[in-house]
Formats: sequence, structure tokens, C-alpha cells
Amino acid sequence: MQQNIHTEFHRFLQRHDKENLLGQRGIVIWLCGLSGSGKSTIANAAERILHQQGRATVILDGDNIRSGLNSNLGFSDEDRLENVRRIAEVARLFAQQGLIVLVSAITPHGLLRDVARGILGKDFFEVYVKASYKTCEQRDVKGLYAKAARGEVAHFTGKDSSFEEPMQPELVIDTEIKDLDESVDLLLQSIAQRISH
Repeated sequence: MQQNIHTEFHRFLQRHDKENLLGQRGIVIWLCGLSGSGKSTIANAAERILHQQGRATVILDGDNIRSGLNSNLGFSDEDRLENVRRIAEVARLFAQQGLIVLVSAITPHGLLRDVARGILGKDFFEVYVKASYKTCEQRDVKGLYAKAARGEVAHFTGKDSSFEEPMQPELVIDTEIKDLDESVDLLLQSIAQRISH
């Protein structure tokens, strides 16, 4: 089948053309962490500030993606792998257009984050949004921890399914210590160093 596929990439406008137009470099900020750690909240707040600064951005939120593109996937190890692979491939397409991509996805295992890094290469910027299971359970912003405690959620990360802390993320944001403003400032400082064009 592959022999019948003839890519057109060489005929397209190139990445540097898009980045020059936007005045920024494409990058994928991959925020991982437990449900309720603050990934989506930080991504949303950071995007609003970047937008005010005239930056072109997009958010790929794990739940949003699972409601559409990945709606056919569950939470088995195989489905989690495919979920991350698809998100990374979509993120790569956006980064190649010069966009700042904010991915908010639990991405619980090192293998999954390695898959994303392998697809995204130098565009991959891993951010560990750190908060303990106990803290996230107390926050329980989506009511998932209460459901998990009642056995109503299968493969729940941190309970039935493990979460492996990233070994060497590019950035750690500990939301048990830092409030939202501090967390966003820390993230934006890191982004600014990498998107200047």
C-alpha cells in the first residue's frame, strides 16, 4: 500500500515560510500530569496571554480530543498509546505551521511520552504539572475521583492504572506550591525562550 502513496510535502510552502510570517517558532508544549493537577487550567490561561501578545496558538486538550478524533479509543494500554500517537501527529502538523501548540493530556507512562517525543523531536517540550493523587482527589474538579472511589471508572490513572513521574521533563510546575498566576508565568517564561524568531 505504501508504494501507492506519493507525498506532496516538497511542493508545499515550507515551515520557515510560515514561521517567518507569524514571527515565531512552532513548538509543542506537552503538559502531563494527573487528572486535576492543573494542566488544562494552565494551558487555557497561558493561551489567553499569548493571544493578547499576538501569538498564534492552539490547544489540544485530552478530553476534547477523546470526544472527537479519538472517540473510538478506551483506556487500555494499547488505546492510550494510540491516543498519544494521534495527538502527537496532530500537534506535529500544527507545529510545522509555526503554531504554539499546548497539549493537555495525562500521558501517564514514560513510554507514551517517549512516543510523543519521538514523533515531535526538537519541537517537544515536556512540562510535568505536578500534584499528588491526594491533592487531586481533594480538588476533584470533574468528580472523577469520587466515581473512581466508588469503582465507577475503569483504568483510573493513579488508582487502577499507574502514573510514572517524568524523569527529565523540560519544566516542572508544582501546583501544590505555585498558584495559577505563578504557574502560568513560569510556563510563559519557558515558551518565550524558545519561540523568538
